[in-house]
Amino acid sequence: MIVEAILLTVITAATPLVIAALGELVTERAGVLNLGVEGMMIIGAVCAFAAAQITGSPYIGILAGIAGGAVFSLLFGFLTLTLVANQVATGLALTILGLGLSGQMGESFVGVPGIKLQPIVIPVLADLPFVGKLLFRQDLIFYLSIALVIGINWFLFRSRTGLTLRAIGDNHGSAHALGINVIRTRYLAVLFGGACAGLAGAQLSLVYTPQWVENMSAGRGWIALALVVFASWRPLRVLAGGYLFGAVTIGQLHAQAFGIGLPSQFLSALPYAATIVVLVIISHNRRTTLINTPASLGKPFVPDR
Repeated sequence: MIVEAILLTVITAATPLVIAALGELVTERAGVLNLGVEGMMIIGAVCAFAAAQITGSPYIGILAGIAGGAVFSLLFGFLTLTLVANQVATGLALTILGLGLSGQMGESFVGVPGIKLQPIVIPVLADLPFVGKLLFRQDLIFYLSIALVIGINWFLFRSRTGLTLRAIGDNHGSAHALGINVIRTRYLAVLFGGACAGLAGAQLSLVYTPQWVENMSAGRGWIALALVVFASWRPLRVLAGGYLFGAVTIGQLHAQAFGIGLPSQFLSALPYAATIVVLVIISHNRRTTLINTPASLGKPFVPDR
C-alpha cells in the first residue's frame, strides 16, 4: 500500500528529530541552551557508521554514536559551565567544529556500503494488517525514541530529580541557595542531550540512509532546536511535532517523485520554511511561551557570585 509505505518513511524521518529534540529539551529544562545539536548529531553519525564498519555490528555502532555525541557535549559543558563562555556562541562553534571534524573522520568511509540496522519483528503483532509493519516491525532506535518520550515525561513531571532539574532551569540562584549542585546537574543534562543527539545521528547513518555522506544531518539539528520551542518544552508534544516535521520532509520528496510542477529547490526548502512559519506562529502566543520557557535558560551561573 502506498499510504503504508509513506507512513513508514515518515516514521524513519521523524525518529532522529524526536530523539535529538528530547535531549535538547532536557538540557534546556536545566537552563542550558545548546545550539550545537547539529554538530553532535553529525559526530554521532560518523562514529556510529565507523564503529559498525569496523566491528560489523550496527548495535556497537549505536553505542559509538551515543558515546560520540556525549563526549562532544562535554566539550560544550566544559566551555560554558566551567569556563562560563557564552552559550550561544559556543553552541554555534560546536556545530561548525562538528561538521568539519566529521568530514575529516569520515573521509575514508565515503562510498563504502553501510551496515543497516535491521528491524525487530514482534511475533503475531507484526502480522496485523496496516499497523503491524508500522508499529511492530521497526528498528531498535524507533522503540528507544518512544521509550524516551515516556521516560522523560515521567522524569520531568513525576520524579523528585526531575523537579530539581526544572527548579534549576527556572531559578538557578534559588536552587543553589537550597543546597542543590547546579553545575553538576547541568553537566548531567548536557551529557544526556549530547547522548540523544549522538543516537539521532546513529539513526541517520544506520537506518535512514545506511551510508556515510558528509553533512548528512542536513540541518536536522536546527529543526530539533525549533521543535523544542514548538513543543513548549513538553515531551509528548515533541513526539507530535517530530512526526509533523517528518511528514513535511517526506512530503516534499514524494512531491518531487510525483512530478509536481514546482522547482525542486523550493520543495527541498519546505521543511525549513515550515520551521520558520511554526516559530512565527508560536511567537504570537507570548503568554504560553513565557509560562513554559525556563526562566534561567541561557543564563550563566557562577556559584561564588
